[in-house]
Amino acid sequence: MKNIFGLTLAELQAEFKEIGLAAFRAKQIIEWMYQKNVYDFDEMTNLSLVMRQSLKEVFTIDNGTTVIEKTSQDKKTSKLLVEFTDKVAVETVLMRQKYGNSICVSSQAGCNIGCAFCASTVNGLQRNLTAGEMLAQAMKSQEIVKKEDGRINNIVIMGSGEPLLNYDNVIKFIRLVHEKYCMDIGYRNITLSTSGIVPQIKQLAQEELPITLSISLHAPEDELRTMLMPINKKYNIDDVVAAADYYAETTKRRITYEYILINEINDNIAQAHALADLLHNRLANLNIIPINPVEERGWKRPTEQRLKVFTETLTKRHVNYTVRKEMGTDIDAACGQLRNKYINNKE
Repeated sequence: MKNIFGLTLAELQAEFKEIGLAAFRAKQIIEWMYQKNVYDFDEMTNLSLVMRQSLKEVFTIDNGTTVIEKTSQDKKTSKLLVEFTDKVAVETVLMRQKYGNSICVSSQAGCNIGCAFCASTVNGLQRNLTAGEMLAQAMKSQEIVKKEDGRINNIVIMGSGEPLLNYDNVIKFIRLVHEKYCMDIGYRNITLSTSGIVPQIKQLAQEELPITLSISLHAPEDELRTMLMPINKKYNIDDVVAAADYYAETTKRRITYEYILINEINDNIAQAHALADLLHNRLANLNIIPINPVEERGWKRPTEQRLKVFTETLTKRHVNYTVRKEMGTDIDAACGQLRNKYINNKE
């Protein structure tokens, strides 16, 4: 049977046309799935009993199963592990913030980029996720906040995986969650984070999607970035920043550069100055992220003093930056941590 979860309205209408159902029936079922979070044909009460039975014989609505749900002690962060029919499991994080509810969605099961500080790469890449599997993560978070009289306001594609290496599925997901019949998320409330896949950054600039592009930088010079992020051998800092400049110029959207701060690795004064030089006169913001320790990697967070000196240097150089507030450390909220534990416990 064909799984219809993750289809667009037009795609579902085409499926229904093949079996002789009117187009408006597709709209009814889309509303049940994406607006009412109902995934059982038997519960779709505006369809006749005969139609419900007929649909069950041809289609299924499969949005995975939440196998783990953890919430932080402060109740601000929840982490879900969602497993699909082939037993592939992926993570999503729900963050309740003053400016709304945000979710961090995975685009791949695992990752093969190989960043030295990231838990997602420990077990390599299993496979790409479909647009429907990304939507499943978002919908399961939506179900949680609905019970709290809220809604999802922002989506960041910043979980496990490299989104631009799963380009077509990610673009479909972005367009789908934007649709009013789905989650009605404004494009400007969607952020895509990449390690710097240059050709796809340029391709994304032509999609006419005014989303925020976030670049994982993590070092101001190539030797260190290559050590932290092997992808730098293929797309070095100059290439990545040039592609980001192209994206900013084409879309008129400010770039966010992510900089994971690691104790005595990339957090000294000279590196702060080099970072300021790199970002000077660019349409960009800097997001500093004191590392969320990963058991398999051994990296440590900078001391408060080192963080203070680093940020004060940036301030003196007039760099626009924020320091990301730590959320969810007590529930393994860093990308890949919960999934790795789940995989290890199954073995």
